Amino acid sequence: MHNRSEALREQFARQPFLMAPMAGVTDAAYRIMCRRRGAELAYTEMVSVAGLAYKSAKTWVLVEPEPEEPQICVQLFGSKPEQFAGAVNAVQERVGDKLFLIDINMACPARKVVTKGEGSALMKTPELAEDIVCAAVHEAQVPVTVKIRKGYAACDNTAAEFAARMEQAGASAVAVHGRTASQLYAGSADWSVIDEVASRISVPVIGSGDVFSADDAVRMLQTTSADAVFIARGTYGNPWVFGDARACALDGVPVPEHAPLERLEALREHLGLLHSTQPFMARARTFATWYLKGMPHAATWRGRVVRCTTYEEFMALLDEIETDVANQGSFDTLSASE
Repeated sequence: MHNRSEALREQFARQPFLMAPMAGVTDAAYRIMCRRRGAELAYTEMVSVAGLAYKSAKTWVLVEPEPEEPQICVQLFGSKPEQFAGAVNAVQERVGDKLFLIDINMACPARKVVTKGEGSALMKTPELAEDIVCAAVHEAQVPVTVKIRKGYAACDNTAAEFAARMEQAGASAVAVHGRTASQLYAGSADWSVIDEVASRISVPVIGSGDVFSADDAVRMLQTTSADAVFIARGTYGNPWVFGDARACALDGVPVPEHAPLERLEALREHLGLLHSTQPFMARARTFATWYLKGMPHAATWRGRVVRCTTYEEFMALLDEIETDVANQGSFDTLSASE
């Protein structure tokens, strides 16, 4: 296990900013957009070990990388150790040499997840959590990592003790989000919990929570004991965040602004990737609005983009938006459009 932790530490030293797993977001198109702009490690959406056990075709769609992807990190969730063992074997067989690591989700606070004793609910059952990690590690030929929260209930701060148990069970790294499960995503993330976890374990620690920009990511890396930083909501409409943060943290390059036309070109690319990797475009309505934030007449364009249903409709609307942006000239006075 030690060698696997060191391999992760070396990877994080090269590129410490990681594309976090996000349910309903980090599909192949999203991962490729971020990889092309500096993300080296990219995670799948949460994948149900029960879904894999029942050989669900929909579940496998979440797992399998596209040919362009050099490797992939697969995040699993569930509550049965034997299903984790089976899932690890199945994923290794299907993904092969492209599998970089297996991550176990013990952080998701969604009601439909925690009511089944999965996700962050596992922080209430540390013995079961240990059994799950042991089962996964026993079968894994790649590092097994764990994502946790500060604790479960509002006043909990059990992350350091819990992380120590996960390391003992064989985890090669631990990611910690500085909110409790009961907080969901409200309030502010407590970054001090990253240091508390790092002081208790010897494997790498990945920090998570309230990283909304490249500057936030660099600040977390430089002011906490995190070996790496998960960027989740900070990727919304900003696939450049990984390369920008790395250049800032490692080379001292200031984080650049990405002009409206550059962002619209990226949106066009993202829509093309989604069109080529999925049979439907529904997800585009959400991520398109992220790219449009701060554009001239943004509210109007967002209102129209959420009514698009086909690739052709999205492309035609983008042509209109690009013409409008080009006609605006200076972007300096456009903040009122938000």
